Amino acid sequence: MTVTRRTVMATGGLLAAMPRIGRAADAPLASRRPAPKDRRFVSPAVEREIVRVATRIGDPELRWMFGNCYPNTLDTTVKMGVVDGKPDAFVITGDIPCLWLRDSAAQVRPYLHLVPSDPKLAELFRGLIARQARSILIDPYANAFMEDPTAKSDLEWSQSDLTEMKPGVGERKWEVDSLCYAMRLAHDYWSATRDPRPFDATWAQSARAIVRTFREQQRKEGPGPYRFQRSAPQPSETLQGGYGAPTRKIGLIHSGFRPSDDSCTYPFLIPSNLFAVTTLRELAVVAQGARQDAVLAADATALADEVERALREYGTMTLRDGRRVWAYEVDGFGNAAFMDDANVPSLSGLAFLGCVKADDPLWRATAAAAWSEANPWFFRGKAGEGIGGPHVGDGQIWPMSIIMRAFSATDDATIRQCLAMLKATHGGTGFMHESFDKDDPKTFTRSWFAWTNGLFGQLIVHLATTRPHLLA
Repeated sequence: MTVTRRTVMATGGLLAAMPRIGRAADAPLASRRPAPKDRRFVSPAVEREIVRVATRIGDPELRWMFGNCYPNTLDTTVKMGVVDGKPDAFVITGDIPCLWLRDSAAQVRPYLHLVPSDPKLAELFRGLIARQARSILIDPYANAFMEDPTAKSDLEWSQSDLTEMKPGVGERKWEVDSLCYAMRLAHDYWSATRDPRPFDATWAQSARAIVRTFREQQRKEGPGPYRFQRSAPQPSETLQGGYGAPTRKIGLIHSGFRPSDDSCTYPFLIPSNLFAVTTLRELAVVAQGARQDAVLAADATALADEVERALREYGTMTLRDGRRVWAYEVDGFGNAAFMDDANVPSLSGLAFLGCVKADDPLWRATAAAAWSEANPWFFRGKAGEGIGGPHVGDGQIWPMSIIMRAFSATDDATIRQCLAMLKATHGGTGFMHESFDKDDPKTFTRSWFAWTNGLFGQLIVHLATTRPHLLA
């Protein structure tokens, strides 16, 4: 069988590389974490947080799941080093041994509030900011990177891609959100610490590369330097003509691929453009505050303003029942698609990301439509209900979508329902997965997916603070 990224997902990942954890046949609620000596990174603050939050969780199974999931990124995916006398952190996704800009930033986010109390954890954040900056300077169009910046990709599915593959690049799918997550990581750390150390000349150069790349992908002066094609049975693995579907140039940023790594139907991906507006403004805050770089701050702000104006004019659509909602994708000619995909940024995740206010009427209507049959990738079955996406296929619900719904809910009943579904669909493993079958939670993809594990842990920490009665 030819190995592709999709076959890796479908078979549960690179199981041989998975750190040894307890099997399902072991004691049901025995910790599934690696033994202490086998953990890749240990944070005293995170260990204290696990104990603090666990004492607030009345349900033994939910408490067990939290203890397994919350530290999973640190336990299994972090490799620390030193580059030019400064910390370096290489954070893999789990079953794929590469660093995704999006995933790695999201994976460490659940620990942000602990950074001020743990110098070692702060070092991890600084190391990841530095690694992401250097990676972006290798190629701002790449989504995934190798640990060795001089190595060729060892991902079998990307080695024959028709694109400019540079050393150090694992995969070169252009996704607007990849650069957004790098900006978000920098802003998160700066907001939490006011520590200017990560924001050196290399970081500033990478920040300018982000703004330049976004402007290139407005494609006002031509198609730009990025092209990508792949020979694969799935049409969502490649771009039409190397550039994607035709567009009218309206100031929005073209994205070749979605956060799922599936190609866009229409190249103006609205959730990612909304995320770009938010994170460009955050980049301006860091540029001004950490470096006193008024030029970079002004450039990022001007681009955010331009994209925001285009979103207001072109980013919405009307559903057949008359509801006005954010579109998922548009082309600028008047064509628009409504759907949602579980990967964040999604339409459902916009409030979680801070791109919209949680009580915004337009977004509330959009989120409600996404969690319904108006979204072709919404599924309801015997095991639960939620949003999936083309990446895994029909009938596959992503726990990430259920977590997003819980984060954004304003009523206890919805959150309780989400917690019950998450508890019922881990397939006996004690971990979150990429997806599970809507009728059989023991049929799932990706047994080692650190992003969703951390996101689940982040939700439980959030509820312990904001709605502790739901965990008691």
